[in-house]
Amino acid sequence: MGDSEAGAGSGRAGPLANVVVIEFDAIGPVPFAAMMLGDMGADIVRIVRLGRTYSASADGPALGRGRRTVELDLKTQVGRADALALVATADALLEGTRPGVMERLGLGPVDCHAANPTLVYGRMTGWGQTGPLAQEAGHDINYLALTGALHAIGPAERPIPPLNLVGDYGGGAMMLALGVVAGVLAARGGGPGRVVDAAMTDGAALLSSLFYTLGAVGQWDDRRAANLLDGGAPFYRCYACADGKHVAVGAIEPQFFAALLAGLDVADWRTVQHDRTRWPEMAAAFEAAFATRPRDAWTDHFAGTDACVTPVLDLAEAPHHPHNVARGTFIDGYPAPAPRFAAAVSNQR
Repeated sequence: MGDSEAGAGSGRAGPLANVVVIEFDAIGPVPFAAMMLGDMGADIVRIVRLGRTYSASADGPALGRGRRTVELDLKTQVGRADALALVATADALLEGTRPGVMERLGLGPVDCHAANPTLVYGRMTGWGQTGPLAQEAGHDINYLALTGALHAIGPAERPIPPLNLVGDYGGGAMMLALGVVAGVLAARGGGPGRVVDAAMTDGAALLSSLFYTLGAVGQWDDRRAANLLDGGAPFYRCYACADGKHVAVGAIEPQFFAALLAGLDVADWRTVQHDRTRWPEMAAAFEAAFATRPRDAWTDHFAGTDACVTPVLDLAEAPHHPHNVARGTFIDGYPAPAPRFAAAVSNQR
């Protein structure tokens, strides 16, 4: 396999340098998890089928960065042997097929752990490896629907899918990446290899922990757009401006709410900020005020205040915002790696 072989000591920078991850080609959360691990220094080797065509959801300038690619025919004995040889040199593996597919290929956890007993075998699915829906098809919206998360997002009239941020990426890829890193840490501490069963339903449910907690103590109304953080509160929602663009308002704390009221020059609602019977009246006043100026005029008006008013930027605008430019949040128009890492600063003199 020559230069395609994975191996430690690649000289990559980052906290995961000298961690080798085999990524079996997939879409959605698997390439995102591999991208994150690669951004942190891991050596990612993606195994793709022979003659595979380009996919923007896996191979674009963001999700596809930082890989070496090996083409193998996993339906042949030679292809499987080459894949197991790569696995034998790796710390972790990522795959996103339906339960049982990798086993039928001869590349399931038992096969791979025979080749590499300390391997962390990361499995990404929507429903999980077990359960009555494990073999059913689905997408992000379906996984969110069963967790309660989708029910809570959107206007009162109907749920709105929050792109695929909550299921695929937050509840899927990031949980997978965390599980893999935890497994590698344990293995390098002398522990055995293990299987990470990352399900988007599990992850999306976990991300909803705050709202289940608030509901349990009577602080969350199980209706959309009726609560503090779901667009129900007039001081935590988006408003249309005179030019049809929007601003986002997040003035929850009393001092921030006071700054918002002062900037809008509306009635003093401070004593009734959390009186939900007054929210419709308050929201109508805010809507009327924001409709009098264009978005960027409001941005300038609230600049330097603590009113928590920001412009809602589109995908073309966001990379050029001065704060994003100063931090390098985007590189050539695409999101940069996150989070950032810096060496500890000694306080010794």
